[in-house]
Amino acid sequence: MLAKVRSVALYGLEAHLVTVEADIANGMPCFEIVGLPEAAVKESRERVKAALKNAGFVFPAKRIIVNLAPADLKKSGTGFDLPIAAALLLATDQLPVSAIRENDFFFGELSLDGSVTAINGVLPMVGGICASLGEDVNDLRFFLPEANSGEAAFFGRGFVQAVSSLRFLGELLYGTAEFSPTRMDKDALTFDDREFSSFIDMSAIKGQTMIKRGLEIAAAGGHNALMIGVPGSGKTLLARSFPSVLPPLSREESLDVTSLYSLAGELGGRDLVKERPFRSPHHTSSAISLTGGGAYPKPGEISLATHGVLFLDEIVEFPKNVLEVLRQPLEDKVIHIARASGTCSFPADFQLIAACNPCPCGYYGDPEKDCRCTDQQINRYFNKLSGPLLDRIDLHMNVSRVTYGELHDSSGEHKEESSAAIRRRVIAARDIQKKRYEGLPIMVNAGLDRRYLDRFCALDDETSSVLEKAFRRLKLSARGHDRILKVARTIADLAGEERIKKEHILEAIRFRSLDRK
Repeated sequence: MLAKVRSVALYGLEAHLVTVEADIANGMPCFEIVGLPEAAVKESRERVKAALKNAGFVFPAKRIIVNLAPADLKKSGTGFDLPIAAALLLATDQLPVSAIRENDFFFGELSLDGSVTAINGVLPMVGGICASLGEDVNDLRFFLPEANSGEAAFFGRGFVQAVSSLRFLGELLYGTAEFSPTRMDKDALTFDDREFSSFIDMSAIKGQTMIKRGLEIAAAGGHNALMIGVPGSGKTLLARSFPSVLPPLSREESLDVTSLYSLAGELGGRDLVKERPFRSPHHTSSAISLTGGGAYPKPGEISLATHGVLFLDEIVEFPKNVLEVLRQPLEDKVIHIARASGTCSFPADFQLIAACNPCPCGYYGDPEKDCRCTDQQINRYFNKLSGPLLDRIDLHMNVSRVTYGELHDSSGEHKEESSAAIRRRVIAARDIQKKRYEGLPIMVNAGLDRRYLDRFCALDDETSSVLEKAFRRLKLSARGHDRILKVARTIADLAGEERIKKEHILEAIRFRSLDRK
């Protein structure tokens, strides 16, 4: 007898509908899976066989052929265990044919005792099915592991049924157990100050007023930033506090991040990611770990930092070829991965925050300690940061040593501003940008390109003269010129000004320390 059950295969974030066909025939007992299965899919034969027996079902001693259609699409992962088992139960009349509908989808891994365990990538699977079948399909049913039911329900479409075991699935489809759909918790989609509790608050960082101002500008306009300073000046601490001044994730952003984390298997028991990602790869990381890849591509660090922060501490210690792979994602906000098995794309819409010392010994320009480095050593130290990469970093900030008086302000005259206060200004500036760019493929000032600069960053004669002098004196590239304009646009938004003024341009130039050198 022939039976069919529907499932889904992922290639990157792209979901492909798969029909699991099971044919039971008389003949020499065998169990074959065809349709370009990888090793983990082939091994499901033994898992399914043991799970069926231990769940109280009969495994037929017949010729069994399971086809995963379309047969020209490579199948990976352990999520096909449950649909294969369901198809076999249908084909052997151990489940009524009418129990499974056309728009029922199954995915999950089986343990040998028949229990259903979690898999990666459930949220992009559910989203891909809904996108493929269209908005007019409302009778979708998803049968999946209990551990994945929460993230699947957050997509907001279809009937999500958690399945704890193969035996429970049989009881559901036979009608001896009641369906209990997993509901979306609307309160879980609200975001407030609790989502920033895991980040360092700006008020805990003493001094560094100018650097905090630069990070506020970076947060308000979505700009990339580089901090250069002596060891112990607080660069890492400032970077780790940066997500606390960013606006809360929107529902759409949260679902995007959750999809990537689900695919990478990094949800860590969460149903939904509600705080902005903060990724900090070590400088020994490879280019593949940053961009993502593999035979069946998985997202890398730059994709897992989407809608959040990619922090590269000691950026000049990264191999040059690793840093150069950042150039295209920084500009296009997407990473394209080509492999022998196909091509896929992952989002890479992150903010780059980087930090480094001013020289190999760390004390070039420090008034307290003498630098031991030669000019040749310093030049070689910074040569890993190519001109094109630096041009893509909007803010270059020199971080000075914190004084004893700043660390021990006994008078209490200078009270450090909290992240919540800074975040309110950042949100107000982003609201201005949202209204300004309504209907355009731009969310923040950092996303402006040459098509829109003259329109949204128009300058009067006095302001244009100031920028022209800086352009000639600092020998700026065209991209560096545009970065200053976009930063000045953000500074004007923070000030509530409709037009860019001279003081906004001058402040933007202050944050281009490497150009000034």
